[in-house]
This record gives sequence, C-alpha cells and structure tokens, in this order.
Amino acid sequence: QVQLVESGGGLVQAGGSLRLSCTISVRTFGTYTMAWFRQALGREREFVAAINWNAGNTDYADSVKGRFTISRDNAKNTGYLQMNSLKPEDTAVYYCAANLRQPWRTATAIYAYDYWGQGTQVTVSS
Repeated sequence: QVQLVESGGGLVQAGGSLRLSCTISVRTFGTYTMAWFRQALGREREFVAAINWNAGNTDYADSVKGRFTISRDNAKNTGYLQMNSLKPEDTAVYYCAANLRQPWRTATAIYAYDYWGQGTQVTVSS
C-alpha cells in the first residue's frame, strides 16, 4: 500500500513563504516521480510542479515559475515544495502525487498519477 502524507500548509500573508512536505511510504526508495497539484474552491485541480526520480528533471506551471521550487530527498522518501512570494491566488488545497509507473517523467496530467495525499490547505491573505 502506497501512502502519501502532506504537511506544512497554513495561513500566510501575501509575499510570504511556506514549505510543503510530502512523505511517501513505498517499498523502493526513490523510484517514482513526485508532483504537486492544487485545487482552489470552485475550480478544477491543476498542476503545480513535478520532479522525476533522480531530480534530473523538473517542471513547473507558468503561474509559479520563479516563485516555487520542487525538490526531494530520496533517502527520506520525502518531497518538498518551497513557495516564495506567495499571492492570494495561490490559495488552494495542495496535493502531492506519485507516479511509480514512469519515474523518469515529469508528467503534468492528473491521470498520470496513481497515488495521492489527502491535501493540505494553503491560504494567502492580501
């Protein structure tokens, strides 16, 4: 059973920073792509960032490029999303996801990911 657990969400003022963490329980260390998605109230879930198994490839949504950084520590089976210069429009529930079938890909589509965390709320006040 693969499980993902996010942490690190909260309330922050515009311009502030937060770091999200996602720990995955999986038999083999590191052999998966990890991604972050978010879903704002009343909107569809959208891609934020992805990192492949060896951190050789990363991908970001245009809306977060230059502000967010995705990283991972395979020894800890944990991924991170460092979010800087936060804006009110970044307010959403943030989900981490894992793709074990194609760990070399930084897929941006929701259907590419088989395992999801429960989500963590990020609220940015203006």
